[in-house]
Amino acid sequence: MGLFGSNDNVEDLLYNAMSLMEKNQPKGAISLFNKILKQDSKNTSALFNKGLALNQTKKYSDAITCFDILLEINPKDAQAWNNRGIAMAENGNIQGAAECYDKAIDADPKNASSHFNKGVLLDKLQEHEEALASLEKAVSIDPRKPNAMIYKGIVLGKMKKHEEALNCFSNVCKKYPNNQDAFFQKGVQLAELGEHKKALDVFDDILRKFKDNVNVIYAKSRSKAALEMYPEALELLKQAISKNPKVIRLWAKEEPIFTKLHSNDQFRKLVKL
Repeated sequence: MGLFGSNDNVEDLLYNAMSLMEKNQPKGAISLFNKILKQDSKNTSALFNKGLALNQTKKYSDAITCFDILLEINPKDAQAWNNRGIAMAENGNIQGAAECYDKAIDADPKNASSHFNKGVLLDKLQEHEEALASLEKAVSIDPRKPNAMIYKGIVLGKMKKHEEALNCFSNVCKKYPNNQDAFFQKGVQLAELGEHKKALDVFDDILRKFKDNVNVIYAKSRSKAALEMYPEALELLKQAISKNPKVIRLWAKEEPIFTKLHSNDQFRKLVKL
């Protein structure tokens, strides 16, 4: 028999809760973490993982409370600061999130995820140079993970540094040949550089595996239009709009490549010009 007359052993509960987390069942895990915390309110593993599970279920204020208890126990817990920052950012407290990431980095300068999250936050604030610096730090700490390299390429693209962005994505594609995000972004940068035929080769490769990907279909439509292959461009645009009407119509209306089609009746009908 366990603590307070309970038959539930803390170690068993923790094992079962972590199994549910691995199976992407955070709600069930939270219930078990609560049972553990009733018996042992300062169980750091239960507190931390309950915070992660609460973040997954979008209960960000509750997650912050969990991480606060952890940080009372250990103010230098870098992962608690980092995940508190994620919850803060999702709650719309950008300044609070930035402070959390900085505290995570102070506690552990080699915490790659904190540098990455700070970079993403700075990018959202349009502070692209500072975002790049944070993302490069994340890459240097953990070069095996592609997410920081991909985001670095996206930021370079936003800065109109398309050659550098293309180089970044090409490197990721070589290292991670199954990373479809990197291949898609490579295609986008080729298109930005006017290399539409090469971009189409990339998009076609992706669509062979993911034929219903709306972003790729739309990107392919853009490149077809740039090459003045208008019937094919319009057919692809129609497909993309059928999958996500509101967003694709908005993109198409604002896309300079489609300007030549603004007098085309089929285009006007598709995007509701």
